[in-house]
Amino acid sequence: MRVPVALSGAVLCCAVAASAQTVSVTCDQALTVPFHARSLLEIASRPAGLEIVGSDDEQIHVTCDSRHGDGDIAAHIRLRFWPNATGGKLKIEGEHLRHENGPQIRIEVPKKTGLMVRMFAGEVKVEQVAGDKDVAVGAGQITITNHNWNYRSVEASVSIGQVNAPMYNANKGGFFRGVSESTKDGEFRLHAHVTTGQIDLKGTRTAPGSAPKAD
Repeated sequence: MRVPVALSGAVLCCAVAASAQTVSVTCDQALTVPFHARSLLEIASRPAGLEIVGSDDEQIHVTCDSRHGDGDIAAHIRLRFWPNATGGKLKIEGEHLRHENGPQIRIEVPKKTGLMVRMFAGEVKVEQVAGDKDVAVGAGQITITNHNWNYRSVEASVSIGQVNAPMYNANKGGFFRGVSESTKDGEFRLHAHVTTGQIDLKGTRTAPGSAPKAD
């Protein structure tokens, strides 16, 4: 039996809508959702400590470690994820803490993932994630680590603070300090900014004309 075009279109729309539903849990639970490699993950977070780590799985897996802080606060922090046309968005919501004793949030993503991170205050660590990165923190620290520093464009800056990038022989502190580098041999783009705080870039630059080593 042939399905009318209008009906088949409605079925498709319903399927897309169902697949785009928001997944929401509190931070004392793990959040796991499918996520394709080479997609873009946008992260908007309350003040926190974020650790973003590359994995071999095509999924996002988010866990909270509150062992060194207030155990009850994790139940008042909510993790929300919803897919979009370019990948998906993860929002970390919750009350601001009176003391620096909140849970550390670990976000495992496919190794080849583009990242956009926005956070008012806290620490962002990105380890072994190959892809474009755009990370901004109001007050705090950004640390980005890649064994293969394969970037064609790097812009890292602070309004007040310190920028350390040994692969570019850069160690700069003070007001409006930064590193701006580009190369035709790189693959990805990196933009990192902290208003007040520190940026650390760690890795080994890939020599021009040579293939990067496996991570």
